[in-house]
Amino acid sequence: MTVLEVEGLDAGYGDLQILSSVDMTVDNGEYVTIVGPNGAGKSTAMKSVLGLTTYMDGSITLNGESIEGMDTNAVIERGVSYVPQSNNLFPSMTVRENLLMGAFSLPEVPEDRLEEILDRFPILKERQRQRAGTMSGGQQQMLAMGSALMVDPDVLLLDEPSAGLAPELVEDMFDRIDEINESGTAVLMVEQNAKKALRRCDRGYVLVNGENAYEGPGDELLQDQEVRERFLGG
Repeated sequence: MTVLEVEGLDAGYGDLQILSSVDMTVDNGEYVTIVGPNGAGKSTAMKSVLGLTTYMDGSITLNGESIEGMDTNAVIERGVSYVPQSNNLFPSMTVRENLLMGAFSLPEVPEDRLEEILDRFPILKERQRQRAGTMSGGQQQMLAMGSALMVDPDVLLLDEPSAGLAPELVEDMFDRIDEINESGTAVLMVEQNAKKALRRCDRGYVLVNGENAYEGPGDELLQDQEVRERFLGG
């Protein structure tokens, strides 16, 4: 079953069009990665799902319901969570407070969900009273993902989750994303570390100049000579 479907999407910022006829889908429980050169429109495509860009044409459906042009909070309430590349936490708040803020759209805090997330990320459980801004980059990224998972989304959008992390922490971050996906949450991720991302995901999209250039299973894109030479360093 398709959870998220984007068809013929034109979008940008104000009068500036970034995306042209972009198509992509995410099926239930699937792990999909968007890669491509800087300025290709990867983050714009993701933000468009959340209603954070200027919608121009095309369609975006979530679980069969049209959401293009919908208010961001309404999209979240329908089953989408988003972890932006930066400014994804409240640094002066504690770990626990940040997790609770992740459930702001719900009528009450799901205590069982909170405990499940604390069990999934033991470091967060240990540091519930620590202010988020004093944690390491990797720990902050785990907290941002944990907060996004509080609403038990149908699809989790991740924008450059490995950005700024020390090399030794990148593999651990990808392991965490694997675990989230294996628990049943569909993942749509924009990632600068294209080789690692394509090696992990089910399917990938390569965007170039705001348009679809390549699409296919992650391992097939990794083996495609043209994709490797143009976007993966050979």
